[in-house]
Amino acid sequence: MKPEVTVICTCYNQAAFVKESLEAVWAQTYDAIQLIIIDNASTDDSRTVIQRAIDGRSGVIFLRNTQNVGLCKAFNRGLEQATGKYVIDLAADDLMHPQRIEKQVQAFEELPKEYGVVFSNAVYIDANGQQLGYHYAVDAALRAKNQVPSGDVYKEVLRRYFICTPTVMMRKSVLMKLGGFDENLSYEDFDFFVRSAHGYQYYYLDELLMYKRVVEGSMATHFYKVGNSLLRSSWEVCNKAYDLSRSQEEYDLLAQRIREFIKKCFVAEDAEQATAFRKLLNYIEEPGWKTDALVWLCQLKLPINSFYQRYAHWQDQRNRTRMQQGVPFMEL
Repeated sequence: MKPEVTVICTCYNQAAFVKESLEAVWAQTYDAIQLIIIDNASTDDSRTVIQRAIDGRSGVIFLRNTQNVGLCKAFNRGLEQATGKYVIDLAADDLMHPQRIEKQVQAFEELPKEYGVVFSNAVYIDANGQQLGYHYAVDAALRAKNQVPSGDVYKEVLRRYFICTPTVMMRKSVLMKLGGFDENLSYEDFDFFVRSAHGYQYYYLDELLMYKRVVEGSMATHFYKVGNSLLRSSWEVCNKAYDLSRSQEEYDLLAQRIREFIKKCFVAEDAEQATAFRKLLNYIEEPGWKTDALVWLCQLKLPINSFYQRYAHWQDQRNRTRMQQGVPFMEL
């Protein structure tokens, strides 16, 4: 008997894309799928589009939130009803390759139980579905040109963002042991990667199994907006990583990551969060004059964000062009 896979699709104001995303689930070559859809109090036509898409289809669970409770809490609401052995967190604007679930389940079933996550490569597409590029650089056979970390990836997770989150398939037992996503956070992947990679192995499946849509106002740009909640969530995760880490190398990597977040605080004009990051960094190592100077500049409340937003818009357009020219996301 095939192991069941639960796909939890969370939607917020993605009426333009959600039907296509759901149709990609139904087009899978693997049939043991439980589909749970959560509309997180969309203010556009998402709810109507979803209802029309699922009319006549049996077994689909459609949860309608009356208020936006955030991604993590919405996902956990779906997780409560999940019956699958494996779970996929699907954004309502991304698309799965038809063989994605089949190939990832096959990989999981051949792995020891200490493996909690299978992930893969991805194609980036724009709002119109046109290909922009790849997450990892590929050769003529569409295999990753460079070795992608696999197995014990905890140190790499501390070092940088390297996993394309939409490609992740999770063992449900791991999610349950971790208590699902942390509902106090405004985004899920950094926290999940830190907590799960500390206790479980990751397996990289070298296939292009996901189409990740790049749209205006993506999560990456939100880090640099004034008043964003992502930096606070990142600080919370860094505190968890501090408690979990044991070796000097792990602490050094965490310190490096904290310094990157302080730079984001400067651009976002968030002096309070920069100070909090600096305090955490001080538990690991002496921050040094450069970091102290940056935190001091944050406290001056210099109005630099508007200038950065113009630069970020230019950078985004440049990166899209570079991806179309063959530069992978990980090398931008």
